[in-house]
Amino acid sequence: MEPISSHPLYKAHTIDSAMNSLWEFYTRKFITLFLVSFAMGLIIQYLSSMIRIDIGDYQSLNIDEVMLKIREFMWPMIIVSVLSLVFTTILHSYVIFNPLESENNIFRCILKSFRYLIPYLLIMIMLAIAGSFALFLGLLVVVIGALFAGIYIMTLYLFILPIMMVEGPNIANTIVRTMKLAHRDFWSNIGWTAVFVIIILVVTMIMSGLILLPFTGSFFSAVKNPEAATEVLNFTTSPLYIILSAALNGLTMPLLPIFACILYFNGRAREDQKFTIVTDDKVRVEDLYAKPLPEEEENS
Repeated sequence: MEPISSHPLYKAHTIDSAMNSLWEFYTRKFITLFLVSFAMGLIIQYLSSMIRIDIGDYQSLNIDEVMLKIREFMWPMIIVSVLSLVFTTILHSYVIFNPLESENNIFRCILKSFRYLIPYLLIMIMLAIAGSFALFLGLLVVVIGALFAGIYIMTLYLFILPIMMVEGPNIANTIVRTMKLAHRDFWSNIGWTAVFVIIILVVTMIMSGLILLPFTGSFFSAVKNPEAATEVLNFTTSPLYIILSAALNGLTMPLLPIFACILYFNGRAREDQKFTIVTDDKVRVEDLYAKPLPEEEENS
């Protein structure tokens, strides 16, 4: 297998080159990434459609009866969560290993991904606990604190699988390296993640609105009329709705592992080349742009 430095996403990025690399890799590997994500969407959307919690059924129950009914959906929710982790691991495995060796097709990458599932699951449990605490602290300073805590947790999450797959599935090392790389060029990592999350949210909202059109007649009428919007829930078990939702997942889900690898390889490239960024305590617009390497300054 080729060294990790030969990976097409391995380089010191700016936010512009990061987005360009994201789009180029996404279009180059689109078919495989889309099919895996589409299959993930079909399975998870189908299972999720079976978890129907009607609030009206709970209004006449006491708290103990409500908890008993909610526990009926516990295992379906756990299965959906575990399957999401499995498919996420597969996508990361393909994004990292396929460009390094042509023999690493999607099937070999699926087999490779099994090595990282248990450590990844354990780290995600720890991250969920720490993240809940961080969000609680963020809520103490109202909206801005909660938003910052959410972006910070997302940034940490993005580093986890690339580090595990490149540097080995050692839980302790993964946690240490995640904290180290995420906090190096801290404001750049936070800023890039915020930009990425905003883009995904906007695209998802627009495409979700288009998916609702066959069922509401008009996305805007569903927004203006709350009754029409609630009726959309009746179509969540429709085969057409499940297929369209899976297609949306197939289009957007591959962006996550690609961007995660860009963040990791950017930090790794700068670390390998012994590049350090001097920052001050103030956040500036320039902090969203990674500074050039010494070699780049000489060439310019």
